[in-house]
Amino acid sequence: MIVPLSFALVTGLVAIGSWYKVKQKSKKGESAESYFLAGRGLTGVLIASSLMLTNLSTEQLVGLNAQGYTANMTPMAWEICAAITLVIVALYMLPKYLGGGFTTIPEFIEDRYGKSTMYFCTCLFLIGYVLNLLPPILYTGSVALGGIFDISATFGVSYWGGIWIMVVGIGLVGAAYAVFGGLKAIAYSDTFNGVGLLIGGVIIIPWFGLSALGDGSALDGWRVLMTEHPEKLNAIGGAEDPVPFSTLFTGILILNLFYWGTNQSIIQRALGAKNLAEGQKGVLWAGMLKLAGPFFLLIPGIIAYAMFGPDLPNGEVAYPMLVREVLPHALVGFFAAVLFGAVLSSFNSVLHSTSTLFTLNVYKPLINKQASDEDLVRVGKRFAATVGLFAIFVAPFIYYAPEGFFQYFQTINSFYMAPMFTIIVVGLITRRVPGKAANIGIVVFMTAYALTSFVFSVDIHFLHLTGVLFVAVAVLMMVIGKFYPQDHDYQPRQTKQVQLEPWKHAKTMAAVICAGTVLLYLIFSPWGIAA
Repeated sequence: MIVPLSFALVTGLVAIGSWYKVKQKSKKGESAESYFLAGRGLTGVLIASSLMLTNLSTEQLVGLNAQGYTANMTPMAWEICAAITLVIVALYMLPKYLGGGFTTIPEFIEDRYGKSTMYFCTCLFLIGYVLNLLPPILYTGSVALGGIFDISATFGVSYWGGIWIMVVGIGLVGAAYAVFGGLKAIAYSDTFNGVGLLIGGVIIIPWFGLSALGDGSALDGWRVLMTEHPEKLNAIGGAEDPVPFSTLFTGILILNLFYWGTNQSIIQRALGAKNLAEGQKGVLWAGMLKLAGPFFLLIPGIIAYAMFGPDLPNGEVAYPMLVREVLPHALVGFFAAVLFGAVLSSFNSVLHSTSTLFTLNVYKPLINKQASDEDLVRVGKRFAATVGLFAIFVAPFIYYAPEGFFQYFQTINSFYMAPMFTIIVVGLITRRVPGKAANIGIVVFMTAYALTSFVFSVDIHFLHLTGVLFVAVAVLMMVIGKFYPQDHDYQPRQTKQVQLEPWKHAKTMAAVICAGTVLLYLIFSPWGIAA
């Protein structure tokens, strides 16, 4: 009884706190800018916590720990490269976005290439979010929470029936945050849940797991990992590992730059910054927090391997089983509430961004050009509710997809993420490449990726393939721009939506993040504890 009570208490407190903060700051009448960008008033703390919670869902907690259980530390490349990526976003990309006063990434694409490219990319964003992000978030959340609460046994239903129960519960609550609260409610709930995630995910789970492994001593548990399973602590991967080290400089870098720098569901938090300094603070603090990722996104999976052996049905059950096994009952409820908050954050953030993209880049320019703020907010809420219900219906069927969904979905993400990032990079570094070059580039990239990944057998890691196609398509676009340039040089849009004075400690923080990245790779290597 204590587990559901502690779960309900923590979850309820977060909901009440978020409602109170939003209510306290709300004004009479809800503007589109307030609903979609929190009135451009987010501080560094809110941005950092929302970035982390939006990113850290059970896709990472379950998926990456599953790879830690079945393989080793090599998947930490996703987290470590994210830290470097956030440095680039803070110092280079964010000043351009805030300087132009952009609400969505397709707005920037329209400013650079024109409406046809903007509509093309908006459709890719919407398809990717609706089909390849929202349902997996709900599914992985249901797997983790269903495992912690043993939903199937509690309700006397099958495993798939338990997934349905959790998917519907998570989906309805997450949709309520996105539909009724807007970005403010999401940011505040992320901040409250972020504190719990730091306490529960970064400290409690690894500590109790290592203590259980070391018969009461976390230090002895760590010695067990180092002496009995040193190969598991190696992050320098070869060709046979889930993430070869060489991919850090090709596909992983590209996908991370897209995800953190041009993905609407992520960058929307930074676009809502009250000024450039607060935006850079939030992005760089998030970069510092990403350096802690390996310790709670991979180490628990390795602890599960040391405790339970290699014979679990699949890697995805390792993390929920470890949580249920090592935590006291009261803390199980607390951590389940934190995990529930992380799932909600990812789900409602993507759902809200999907609504933002449709409302501002499809509905307003194509359906109702004279729409008032009230019209835009109303349409955004209705679209979010519709998409949320669709995701709830689709999510349980992922149960029948191939195992190892984290790697699978990263492969699919490359299909639409990488080509959009390619045209954005070319747009940032050139002035005469036209919109038709961007459209051709997207089609060529997606066609080549689909053929080489799913039709023909090409002996190349999908992350290296992403890097090769990025370079090839960028060159193609610049060749087209050379022979068929647009009429005038592109002049970046400049507005005065927010102050653009940079954070005075931005470069110092960036240097610390880069040094921390190198240090972590030295620690988790054959030259460090994986010897």
